[in-house]
Amino acid sequence: MLTEIRIYYEGDGLLRQGLSAFLSEIRDRARQKRCSVRLIPTNGTPSRDFGIAIQTNTTSWNVLLLDSDGPDNGSLSASLCAEKGWDLSQTDSVFWMVEMMESWFHADKDALHSFYGRGFNRKALKANPEVEKIPKKDLRDGLKAATRDSSQGNYYDHKTSHGPKLLALINPAQVREAAPNCRRMFEIILAKLA
Repeated sequence: MLTEIRIYYEGDGLLRQGLSAFLSEIRDRARQKRCSVRLIPTNGTPSRDFGIAIQTNTTSWNVLLLDSDGPDNGSLSASLCAEKGWDLSQTDSVFWMVEMMESWFHADKDALHSFYGRGFNRKALKANPEVEKIPKKDLRDGLKAATRDSSQGNYYDHKTSHGPKLLALINPAQVREAAPNCRRMFEIILAKLA
């Protein structure tokens, strides 16, 4: 019986609260099954920390969540497992934000508008509903232009405070609809908790 899920995520501890809110469906299901979910920041060493975890936390299900920093070629997890020398069965424990966490924000433009308020330029964001197909540069440029004149200020000037708040605000169902890798993560984790 699964009693603990340890999610190693790319980023620092400031993201924990927002990520916890975003993953509330998973956390609620785990609680019902008397399983704890721990969100563990990796501060720039996600693959290393996950690699150590699969060796040392053998009674927990160790999960890795990181930015792909490039397009999804269909074998991101398998490629990483092969590169790191991990057992290929770990591919169902490795999940991606394609091409980066900010793509999830593009899936819920209403939440962005609600947060940034007056001066938010929604038209600066790419209209592509398949957010994982928006290149990293376009994600950055669009978010910067959309928030530049907003009442909250530019996202990239306040990323460490805005990022967690936006994660807590965006609708996970909308993100799963727009981001297949996010949907895969929810489906696999929720199935394991069924």
